[in-house]
Amino acid sequence: MKIIIETPRDGEEEEVILRCRTLDDSLIKLLERLKNPQEPINGHLEGRIVRLEPKDIFYFESVEGKVFAYTAVEVYEIHRKLYEVEEVYGDGDFLRISKSIIVNVSKISYVKPTFNGRFEARLKNQETVMISRQYVADLKKKLGM
Repeated sequence: MKIIIETPRDGEEEEVILRCRTLDDSLIKLLERLKNPQEPINGHLEGRIVRLEPKDIFYFESVEGKVFAYTAVEVYEIHRKLYEVEEVYGDGDFLRISKSIIVNVSKISYVKPTFNGRFEARLKNQETVMISRQYVADLKKKLGM
């Protein structure tokens, strides 16, 4: 695949031209992401509301009915259900890896198999999350393994 990036002349509108033989699912998802970039999400911490960029979030976790977003330095409560987070961010870099965790795959340093068909993912912030065996196939597909 060849990628060409050009700067438009003054007064010209920015445009994306996609030239392909067939429009498969991955290209359709790419087009959807271009049309609808991932919006920031509100995180709550110590009475403050902080706008979090999805690219800064390592993972979302549901604990005792509450959903939290983990960044490199803070943990924010998110006033959404985990399935809602998955609906909004699942077409991007986020992937459900267990009933309670959605991980940002761009923040994964490496994965390794563990016992009973599960995998372990080491994140770039040195945290480790477990991938349930029913989600391993989805992870391999998302990572191109």
